[in-house]
Amino acid sequence: MSAEPPRLGRPTTVRTRALTRAFDGLVAVDRLDLAIEAGEIFGLLGSNGAGKTTTIRMLTTLLPATSGSAEVAGFDIRAEPREVRRRIGYVPQMLSADAALTGRENLVLSARLYGIARAERMERVEQALAFMGLRDAADSLVREYSGGMIRRLEIAQSMLHRPAVLFLDEPTVGLDPVARHAVWDHLRQLTGQLGTSVLLTTHDMDEADALCERIAIMHEGVVVVAGSPARLEADLGPDANLDDVFIRWTGGTVEHGGAYRDVARARRTAHRLG
Repeated sequence: MSAEPPRLGRPTTVRTRALTRAFDGLVAVDRLDLAIEAGEIFGLLGSNGAGKTTTIRMLTTLLPATSGSAEVAGFDIRAEPREVRRRIGYVPQMLSADAALTGRENLVLSARLYGIARAERMERVEQALAFMGLRDAADSLVREYSGGMIRRLEIAQSMLHRPAVLFLDEPTVGLDPVARHAVWDHLRQLTGQLGTSVLLTTHDMDEADALCERIAIMHEGVVVVAGSPARLEADLGPDANLDDVFIRWTGGTVEHGGAYRDVARARRTAHRLG
């Protein structure tokens, strides 16, 4: 099933057509059709193994597609992977900031890796610190940061080169409610002020309901339903919530962990985030 098309009249920054990935005969993502607009927060939901991470890995050019096509920020992921990478940010579930460096040092290093010109580098770093509310902690070691501060720093790193699309894999896993809401607020600012598109995966239905203009639920590699959270809930009945929608279309319960490896990874991340 294709995702519901955008209805907001903004430029499309991510578009896939029959995007497919198979591993040794197992189809992990099956003919995926998505369209995501500039400034939109789009949620990709599903149980572990549904194909969410495989989808993100293809769209970020980390994994080649078996068939089908996709364009990110106007460039083909297969024919123009370098151009795609220049225009995206990616924050994986596992920590990517260096705990032995300060927040400012992490950002300077990222700016150099992104190829930001020396003349602009420090200005971009200072803007990122201010935007993500980290100016006061800029010269503290990241090992002293709270979980929410680390996540905001990682998002700041991913935004230094002002990407058109930001990919987030479980952006608030392991965070307490206050930190989680702080990350949500900053993501809304990114889309509202910079027009950045955000594609995120999450198992947190409250997060998807609060943040996402539209969602797509994947099951066994296929998008089984897509649309705005409000519409999908209304389709089930006046008292339905997004948990009910998820269960209806996947035939199971909302999972917050999967196989041993998934659970171990999530717990390590939660522990490190504090």
